[in-house]
Amino acid sequence: MLFSSYNMLKTNKSSGTVSFKYEKNRKYFSLRNYAAYLYFYFVSLKGLFTKNKKQMSKETALTGKDILEVGFTEGKAVGVALKIVNKYFRRESKADKIEVLRKLLANPENFLEKTNVLQPIAFLLTEKINAKKQIELNTEKISYKIYGKENIENEAVIQMDIAMRLPITVAGALMPDAHYGYGLPIGGVLAAENAIIPYGVGMDIGCRMCLSVYDLREKFFEKNKSKLKNHLRAYTKFGGEETFENPMDDAIFSRPEFREIKLAQKLRDRAYKQIGTSGSGNHFVEFGMVEIVDPNNEFSLPVGNYLGILSHSGSRSLGASIAEYYTKIAIENCLLPKEAQHLAWLSLDSEAGNEYWRAMNLAGDYASACHHQIHKRLAEALGETHLAMVENHHNFAWKEQLSNGKEVIVHRKGATPAGKGVLGIIPGSMTSAGYIVRGKGESESLNSASHGAGRAMSRRKAMASITQKDLKQILDKFGVELIGAGLDEAPMAYKNIEKVMSFQESLVEVVGKFQPKIVRMDGN
Repeated sequence: MLFSSYNMLKTNKSSGTVSFKYEKNRKYFSLRNYAAYLYFYFVSLKGLFTKNKKQMSKETALTGKDILEVGFTEGKAVGVALKIVNKYFRRESKADKIEVLRKLLANPENFLEKTNVLQPIAFLLTEKINAKKQIELNTEKISYKIYGKENIENEAVIQMDIAMRLPITVAGALMPDAHYGYGLPIGGVLAAENAIIPYGVGMDIGCRMCLSVYDLREKFFEKNKSKLKNHLRAYTKFGGEETFENPMDDAIFSRPEFREIKLAQKLRDRAYKQIGTSGSGNHFVEFGMVEIVDPNNEFSLPVGNYLGILSHSGSRSLGASIAEYYTKIAIENCLLPKEAQHLAWLSLDSEAGNEYWRAMNLAGDYASACHHQIHKRLAEALGETHLAMVENHHNFAWKEQLSNGKEVIVHRKGATPAGKGVLGIIPGSMTSAGYIVRGKGESESLNSASHGAGRAMSRRKAMASITQKDLKQILDKFGVELIGAGLDEAPMAYKNIEKVMSFQESLVEVVGKFQPKIVRMDGN
């Protein structure tokens, strides 16, 4: 018989399994078994064919190591090249694929037509080449307004002058609390065209103010001073190591950026541990008295005094790590003269620029969430709900329009947004008043105002010249109780807030004042 020499399929009825049985002399067999045999026979052939095809594809496919050996540098271009070459050149030999990439790497500009399958790789390569070229500053700086120049150290003005010579700069202004910083001076405001400067935002992305006003009067404060001090000790955490044993969850952790940006993925766990905490340095949480002076205030509150909580802090290690990572990328790819290297920027059309923009906004919203948790814990301890809340970033960048309608990226590194009708907080020192302000929308200042009093002494100078006795005397004079803080944060290290406010009367109007009473900072 035709199939008598083959292993025939036989079904085991008890187990339901199918097995081969050699039946050389059998003349008849089940049609059902014969059909099953044919099925498995052709499946086997198909599997063998597919295996061979896959084996051939695997043998000619390029790896990341192959592409790096061609001369590519590590980065997105390697992954894109792998995907495109192994897909569109899959029938070519490995050697031919490598030759295609060699030609592409030698002259990427020849492959930029949109119809060319290699165009995405060519675009990434030319972008990197262009970014690596030395960038010269403009010979002349764009003119800009300085508010309270006599109150500002010359080093800060020199820094701002350099920033106004960047090719991307459109406009700028310097606030009356300005002092020397990295890249852009603290108090510097810079409008750039389609570019973001990580150091123009600052290391503490989204550093901000938040004020809550409560329906409690000075009599309550005096009666409960000891209790309020204990609340600050119990419900606030400062510095790099202090965290809550059971952090509050927050909607911020459901944001897609924590899944889609690799750096943010790595930082998420630590960000979760630090939620609701404050940093070190000049960060604080204070109980004090709020005086509403404008009868037409946005809160519809009667003129008078109220208990307030004022906080100042930023995005913790999340923001600092984002700033450090993208600043490094900017400096490596935007080659500026030494005096301007910390002003290196990222184009918003680039992958890194777009990613930084998303990460910056994530960090800013995280900073806001930290403040809200601080105020929530303290409000629950008080058993009160706030009557009003005012908050603002002062280390951030925004997409805004200039008075001529041009869209720009406005960097405020230590500056308060002061668009027409916009509310903000400008703090003084631990013994001097802070101000609730309403912006006047002054175009020359790029709708900005100072972010505080500003430092009069460097931290090093303050530590060397101010004693604990000096600090105690001034705290006693103003009736302020202090928890934590170093001598570098003593009131004498800061400029006179009243003088700073006098320099910006054209920028903001005063809605109210906040006088600190119990101040909590990093340290014991």
